[in-house]
Amino acid sequence: MQTQISPSAQKIQDLLTQLGFDYTVVEHVEPTRTAQEAANQAGCELGQIAKSLIFKGKDSAKPILILASGPNRVNEKRIAEYAGEAIVKADADFVRAVTGFVIGGVPPIGHIQKMETYLDEDFSQYVTIWAAAGTPNAIFELKTSDLQKMTGGRIVSIK
Repeated sequence: MQTQISPSAQKIQDLLTQLGFDYTVVEHVEPTRTAQEAANQAGCELGQIAKSLIFKGKDSAKPILILASGPNRVNEKRIAEYAGEAIVKADADFVRAVTGFVIGGVPPIGHIQKMETYLDEDFSQYVTIWAAAGTPNAIFELKTSDLQKMTGGRIVSIK
């Protein structure tokens, strides 16, 4: 077990503690940038990986966070219905500007800007899931039921 984690991962660890969640951020030597890499490191099913995907409203440019189950692809038309406008995938600069994190390490919490959040209903089949924790190598396990509590996100069908 590592004792030192990077500043970005430590920020998420501190935030989890502040929010009253007893979860531990684990930083791996190997990357956890993709859902498959994260599942391999966590030793869990691909569906238990919460991918943090940032989109933006096509007209409003508001940031939208979609926490998607590992194997699932986002149906942008469906999310546009929830968001009330068309959405476009955000580029790396926008993601960094609104979250404070790099793509591949965006956690479900701790962003610079508050954002509209949608949670994949497919998580409900798992007791626990894993999410990114601030770097492309850091993840943490959490109870599926806590994801909604910590993000305030809306549980929807994203496919």
